[in-house]
Amino acid sequence: MRFSNAIKEARAAADQAAWPRGVLLADGQTYVRWSDRFEFLISADGRAIAARALGHAPREAFHTYLLGQALSFALIKQGFDPLHATTIAIDGAAVAFLGESGFGKSSLGAALVQAGHRLLTDDLLVLSEGRCGFIAHPGPPRIKLFPEIARNVLGPNARGTPIAAMAPKLVIPLDGRQTLRSAVPLKTIYVLTPPAGDTSGSTSITIRRMSKRQACLALLRNTFNTAVTDSGRLRRQFAFAGSVAAAVPVKRIAYPRTLRVLPAVRDAILADLSRA
Repeated sequence: MRFSNAIKEARAAADQAAWPRGVLLADGQTYVRWSDRFEFLISADGRAIAARALGHAPREAFHTYLLGQALSFALIKQGFDPLHATTIAIDGAAVAFLGESGFGKSSLGAALVQAGHRLLTDDLLVLSEGRCGFIAHPGPPRIKLFPEIARNVLGPNARGTPIAAMAPKLVIPLDGRQTLRSAVPLKTIYVLTPPAGDTSGSTSITIRRMSKRQACLALLRNTFNTAVTDSGRLRRQFAFAGSVAAAVPVKRIAYPRTLRVLPAVRDAILADLSRA
C-alpha cells in the first residue's frame, strides 16, 4: 500500500476542494483524505487500512476518523453497510438512535448512560444478521459531545479532547461500567425527528411505529457512508435496509431539543421498550 501512487491517481480523479471523500483507485483500493488532517488508504478487500497524519492533531481525533469514516469504507468493501447511530445496551439488547447530525443522538445516548445503561457504540453501528435477527456490534468506548451538553448530562467532571482545534465537540472516554464490549441482539431502532410546529415551552414527546416502507427509507437516509455509490453497494444497501425494516421495530420519536426534557425522553423510551 503506497501513498505516493495513490495520491497521484486520486488528484487526477478528484478536485481537492471536494474532499473529504473517497476515491476508488484502479487497483480497487480507496484513497480518503480529510483536509490537512489525515489520509487513509483502504485495501481492495477492506481488510487493511494504512493511515498518515498530515499535521499535528490529537490522537483522539485520529482515532475518530480512523474508526469512523475510514472504517466505513473498509466495511462496505467487506459487504457490511454501517448506520449513523448512537446505540445503547438496555437489559441485554441494543437500542439504536438514528437521525441527522445535530439531532441529539449522542446527547440522548449520554442521558441513558448517566441513568446506568451502557454505550455500545457512538456514531458508527455495524449490524450482522443472525439466526434470530440482527446483532449489533460494539464500537470504541467513547462518546462525542459538546462541552455544555457533557457537563449537563454526564456531570461537571466530564472531560474530553477536542476533535480538532476549531471544533468544540469533545471525544469523551467512558469506562468499563459505562460501555459494553460484546455484541448483543438489536431490539429497537428509534429515528429522531424534529417535532412539528412551535415547541417553545413544550415538553411533548411522541413515539410512533413506522411502516416497513417508512422504516426502509429512514435506514437508507441514515447510512454512515454516502460516498460509495457503485451499483453493487446500492443493491446490497437496499436489500439490507429492507431486511432490517422487516425484522426490527423502527419507531419515530419527536421531542423538543432542550436538555431539560432529556430525562423525560429517556423515561418515555424505557417505558416504550418495556411494552415491546
